[in-house]
Amino acid sequence: MTVSLEMLMNEVPRMIVNVVQILPMETLREVQKPTPGCLLQRSFCSCLIKPVGSSPELRELVEVNLEFQKRLEQLLYSDRFFREDFAVVLQPFLKHADPPRLQNGKIDMTFFTHDCFHFTVKGHEELAKGLWNNMFQPEGGKFMVSSFSDPITLICPSLDHPYIFTRPSAAKTGQSPAESGAPSQPAVYLFLLLPVVFGGLGLL
Repeated sequence: MTVSLEMLMNEVPRMIVNVVQILPMETLREVQKPTPGCLLQRSFCSCLIKPVGSSPELRELVEVNLEFQKRLEQLLYSDRFFREDFAVVLQPFLKHADPPRLQNGKIDMTFFTHDCFHFTVKGHEELAKGLWNNMFQPEGGKFMVSSFSDPITLICPSLDHPYIFTRPSAAKTGQSPAESGAPSQPAVYLFLLLPVVFGGLGLL
């Protein structure tokens, strides 16, 4: 992740990079249905699906999940990847997210495709709304999804700050024209970088 962001910062000016925090993975073990795709998941996602509850293997997976979240925050809640024509912003709306559930407590499978791995259009709509809301909220005041069972309500940019927030608190000096959260030059690219870990890191 660090190398990738450094390459972008050095090669592509006037860019905002949104990094979406990884979600808690343990509850995704409940995303199951009797389809060939879901059965195949036991092979390509065995580290998540196969360990039995309370096993050392599952505890290790949960610890790695949490450690990844912490290290991503340490990397991005700083000014390392911020300058007046480039910014990397951690959008944390998935940090504590629970999968969508029905009234009986079971997973709402209408949010997942037949492989029990990817989101349907319905799921992507909620992800898009969560990302949109985070982009227009300052660090320390960003919306967090507790459960996808409740539809996310879109927010509008405020009149006093109609820009995407980019400036990390660690970089605030009170001297830069980017103090308000917007780069001093308008960003011409919006690059979405979404980490998804299921035994590896996928960049969408």
